[in-house]
Amino acid sequence: MGIQEDSLKLHERLKGKLEVRSKVRLVTKRDFSLAYTPGVAEPCRKIFANREDVYKYTIKGNCIAVVSNGTAVLGLGNIGAHAAIPVMEGKAAIFKEMAGIDAFPICIDSEDVQKNIEIIRAIAPVFGGINLEDYKAPECFEIEAALQDIGIPVMHDDQHGTAIVVLAALINSLKVAGKKTGEVRIVISGAGAAGTAVAKLLVKYGADGRRMVLCDTKGVIHSGRGDLKENRFKQELAAMTNGSRVSGSLADAMRGADVFIGVSKKGLVSRDMVRSMAPKAIVFAMANPEPEIMPDEARAAGALVVATGRSDFPNQINNALAFPGVFRGALDARATRITEKMKVAAAEALAGMVKPSPGAILPPITERETVKKVSEAVAAAWKRT
Repeated sequence: MGIQEDSLKLHERLKGKLEVRSKVRLVTKRDFSLAYTPGVAEPCRKIFANREDVYKYTIKGNCIAVVSNGTAVLGLGNIGAHAAIPVMEGKAAIFKEMAGIDAFPICIDSEDVQKNIEIIRAIAPVFGGINLEDYKAPECFEIEAALQDIGIPVMHDDQHGTAIVVLAALINSLKVAGKKTGEVRIVISGAGAAGTAVAKLLVKYGADGRRMVLCDTKGVIHSGRGDLKENRFKQELAAMTNGSRVSGSLADAMRGADVFIGVSKKGLVSRDMVRSMAPKAIVFAMANPEPEIMPDEARAAGALVVATGRSDFPNQINNALAFPGVFRGALDARATRITEKMKVAAAEALAGMVKPSPGAILPPITERETVKKVSEAVAAAWKRT
């Protein structure tokens, strides 16, 4: 029986992956008096007098909301709020298991941007942070930006979790290849949430935007493309990348490239396209569940380092290496937002956990030390800020 069938049986047997357990015993009348009325009135009074005491007396300081509207779930697309619940449950389970954070899945049955913003603002008092998940672009950019002033960190993980782990993987891959961040040519397939965030963080770290080319479903993004006039986010990408004004297809973009980063869909890259890349090529084929090119095909075509988003191949590039530690560090530091310096610090900490080789550019997703290293780096970066 395959992983899909086994997973379906697991979910059916357990009726979901989460449950709520009380930290207090409710046996005697005194137990009820302490946890509920009349005793509970006193912490309520304290919080009313000093709102910061909410962190002292409630779950808020160790609690994350995993929020989605189901418009961009995995590689399944817009499957809606109900069908998104298993993914949000899974993410909440990882938060608890890996970082000791209580997390709740919240799926909003609306594609209206303003309504999503209003709902998330309204529920924020309970939570110490908001992990946005599986929102489609470009709406995800607007929603995340509008929530940066609510006093707790809000991060769209499909953007920034992906970018952090890609940066960590690239840091180590370039060490293996003997190349420098500011000198390599980078091609990114996919200009949605993940591709946009990856491009921006790599440039922030020192990659040369002029030597970077992004491709979407219509080909290479460049300032001369007329169809970009209605998309200000892709206009921004065109302005910061592709200094050589490359045009055409993904195959055209990949010729002579040092690095390929795929956050798009399966089967877009052939052996010939990898062969056309520079010597000691780096290929991150991260489309899920099927990558842009299978790892054995990429290696056979001459790639030095090959990574995917899957756990059944070496070099898994997965958000789960980042988001538990990022939010653990943000909660510990009582951060009010996730800064660019915090993301870079997380990536550098993650990269520093392994001695890089072609088959080991990141720690495995099961490595328990990852959260500690990443969270400490993130908290320190916030405190420096």
